[in-house]
Order: sequence, then C-alpha cells, then structure tokens
Amino acid sequence: MNTKAFSGMLRIIIVLALAFGIAARAQAPSPTHFSGIINDYTAATGVGGPWEMHGTWSLHLKKDSKADFSAVMTMEHPDSWIALNPGTPPTPNVDNPGARSPHTHHFTMTDADVSTDTSVCPTDSPATTGRFVVTGGVSITGNGNQAPFEMKGPSTLQVCVTGGAEVEYSNMTLAFTSTSPATGHFGTHAIHGVVRFLRKSDEPHDDHHEDKH
Repeated sequence: MNTKAFSGMLRIIIVLALAFGIAARAQAPSPTHFSGIINDYTAATGVGGPWEMHGTWSLHLKKDSKADFSAVMTMEHPDSWIALNPGTPPTPNVDNPGARSPHTHHFTMTDADVSTDTSVCPTDSPATTGRFVVTGGVSITGNGNQAPFEMKGPSTLQVCVTGGAEVEYSNMTLAFTSTSPATGHFGTHAIHGVVRFLRKSDEPHDDHHEDKH
C-alpha cells in the first residue's frame, strides 16, 4: 500500500471514529433521577409569615411524560417574625424555640405531567434556561397528619427545573396554582431549591456515585 493510499484511509478512519463518537454522545441517556435541597422564606403577609423553609426533594422522570415527586420540609418563624410581633400574646421570645411554631410537611406527587414548555415557570435572577416542568395534584401532610388546608380541597403543584451553560440542571422551584388551598399556608410565590444530584436510570442508586454539582 503506497503512502498516499494509506494516508487517505487513515483520514477516513478518523472521520468515522469522530462521527461515531458524536452519535454516541447524542444518544446518551438523560438523567431521570433528580434530588436536592430547599431553602427559602414565605412572604410576611397573607400566610401568617414569614416562615423559614428548609428541606430536601426528589424527582423521578418516568415513561409517557410522567413523574413522581416527593419532598420533606421543616418550617418555623425566623427572627424577623419575632421582631414584627413583639406584642402578640403570648409574647414571642427569641430564646424560646417553641414560639417559632416549628412543624413539618411531607409532599407527594405521583404520575404528574411532564412538559418542556417552561413558560409557566418563574424567572430566576440571574436568568436560567428552562429544562422541564412537572405539574400535578399534590398530597401534603402537617406534622405527619393531613394538613388543615387539605380539607378545603386539592392543590396543584408545579415543579420547575432550570439550569445554565455550566450546570445544565441547577435550580428547582415549587409553586402552587392560585386556586390551590395550600397557598393559604405557603403563599403564591415560588419556593426555591437547588439540584444537588443527578442519576441516569442505568446507574446504581447511591449518592456517592451520583453526579454532584
């Protein structure tokens, strides 16, 4: 084989190898399991707030554009609430944890709808790019029991996942539709969280093996 023919064959092999590599990356499975943390405050008015919110969440994308979502959250009044209510009996005491009305919530959403139309999602600042939104009926507990607002009817929750150029999936928000009874406790503003772990369906369920941001 002469040098010219060998060189031409080598170029063909390189081009084919690059093409197969690009195709393999394009067909790589997207993450189906997402999880992270929640840290935010409610508004000060309309919900007996402000309330401080901390928790964790988990989202599993399924076939047929469906998803399961769950979250656990603690809520309590921050120092700013005590400052706003100095004369409210019983007088709030910054040194009394019970005065902050600490309590817990569990959120569960099953077979919720998944869409890539994120126009309904809140705007982040700095801006992020919408990835997908999960919308469905949600069940919420209060201290392990049915939350009082649940007795007023069902609530609808929107879970938005967005990201940027360096971290594709970085932000998560929870927001209730305006007619949801849960807005009487959590408000109508988005509750903000962060995406911490991603996992593809064919990877082991182990936080130590998940993609950390």
